[in-house]
Amino acid sequence: MRAIRIGLLGLGTVGGGTVRLLHRNRAELQRRVGRAITVCCAAVRDPQRQRTCSTAGIRLYTDPLEVVRDPDVDVVVELMGGVEPAGAAVQAAMESGKHVVTANKALIAERGNELFDAARRHAVMIGFEAAVAGGIPIVKVLREGLAGNRIESLVGIINGTCNYVLDAMDQEGADFDVALQAAQRCGYAEADPRTDVEGTDAAHKLTILAALAYGIPLQLSRVHCEGITAISPVDIACARELGYCIKHLGVARRREDGIELRVHPALIPRRHILASVRGVMNAVLLCGNAVGDTLYYGPGAGAEPTASAVLADLLDIARAMSARAGQQVPSLAFQPDALLDTPILSASMMRTGYYLRMQVEDKPGVLARVAGSFGESGISIQAVQQKGAEPGARRVALVLLTQCVAQGDLEQALVRIRKLDVVDRAIVRIRIESMDSAVSCDPG
Repeated sequence: MRAIRIGLLGLGTVGGGTVRLLHRNRAELQRRVGRAITVCCAAVRDPQRQRTCSTAGIRLYTDPLEVVRDPDVDVVVELMGGVEPAGAAVQAAMESGKHVVTANKALIAERGNELFDAARRHAVMIGFEAAVAGGIPIVKVLREGLAGNRIESLVGIINGTCNYVLDAMDQEGADFDVALQAAQRCGYAEADPRTDVEGTDAAHKLTILAALAYGIPLQLSRVHCEGITAISPVDIACARELGYCIKHLGVARRREDGIELRVHPALIPRRHILASVRGVMNAVLLCGNAVGDTLYYGPGAGAEPTASAVLADLLDIARAMSARAGQQVPSLAFQPDALLDTPILSASMMRTGYYLRMQVEDKPGVLARVAGSFGESGISIQAVQQKGAEPGARRVALVLLTQCVAQGDLEQALVRIRKLDVVDRAIVRIRIESMDSAVSCDPG
């Protein structure tokens, strides 16, 4: 049987890893699909650049559309990143009747709805396992492995850069800037790390996971997104003393009145398994109504872990190339005409506990005034911690943990508290996730 011929858009870290893995595992791959898989061409910026893989037998182009137009190509593998020109190349490939595999979470999160529609119209497949959580096969888990479940919640550490930085701050006592610079030296953070540390990367991934979990269209604009740039060593230390650590989470949770989609730092109990996820590793905790909690852990990035996900999609396409399009697993796990317009809750309606740190005057009665303001808003305080004042200082740090509360109600309470003459206006606010599937903040 004729080999399946691949055209790569990008031959950098992941592209090179894909070529190496195809070569190293070629016998095993052929046993799995009954035919060889080969790379016949690739688009690169600089054909003279030294590569991490052999380019023998691979035609190199500088224009991605030349790969798309190459008549030998059966499947286009997009590894360029960014929404454009990657989006145009993927669209052109599908219009040419060619299957597509992509590792591009931004492209799927921002343009996936139209791309999946194009794939259906042109009867081709588009695989995107590598777009989320690197080597963890979380897309296949949601599309197939847990398809018999109603997914209740999804909580994940899905950005390795944020996890590395917060882990260094927690384990080594490093400042944010020092930890970020270490991540950059190790190659775990980009020269411009804003997409990671401001939460955008995780929001892209959560958008995709939520669509797969709940059968809803991709809705990046509805994800509430916060980064980790405001986290300080003081907050790390306070969390530790209270039995928590701070992790950057992607959370999708089903409620009676809609679905919560949020990305943010959160305090989680140090005893919880997600608290042990170290460095650049990723982990996703899923709760299904039949299976209960299941955890998926592994490298979230890297050349060959991501290439492993690319190859998984290639094998699925190779197996299905002789099947009719209607027999394939739908791109977003649910039949296209069965996607639901389930409400996505606004940030003000999202309910969690909160860690609050504020500077207050060091004198009697201050705690009572602060607690009274929360009480007027119906917000219960779970724990209070007051730091001793520095010699000569007139203000001290007051840390409070609240019970579960809607974000909108908390913000209204904070407006009143900021008006107190004994409290500084700058108040640090970090969510608390109980991480207990049996405990719901849903008032319903």
